[in-house]
Amino acid sequence: MLSLRQQWTRVVVLIGILYALVGIGFAVPATHVKAWRLAAWVVSALAFAAHMAYERFRLQNSPRPAALHVATAVALGAFGLAVGANINSLSAGSTNPHRPLLLLSLGIWPVMTGLPAFLVALGIGSVVGRGVRSARET
Repeated sequence: MLSLRQQWTRVVVLIGILYALVGIGFAVPATHVKAWRLAAWVVSALAFAAHMAYERFRLQNSPRPAALHVATAVALGAFGLAVGANINSLSAGSTNPHRPLLLLSLGIWPVMTGLPAFLVALGIGSVVGRGVRSARET
């Protein structure tokens, strides 16, 4: 049986990989680009919600650790997406002058996505926690 630390770590890595694969895979089709982009947002939102529910109800984490774990998965997914963008830039043989900026994405994208994800997850976790407590009291 896995310890709680191993459980949340495994889930963070798996969902982080899912975010990266969705971001890369849903960008491949050249037709119906807006529909694929919307589908990627929907899948990512569902993964975010499922991860929040898992953290709060299955692992019974308080809002702050749950938000940190969810945000870590988001940041990991953004890092994977940045790695994919850099690999694509190199494999395309581009001599793009923006390549140094693309290298910065390895650090910027995880922060740019992880911080808002933490704040949203913290807000959701707090609201859900209040709702669960008030439901138990009635």
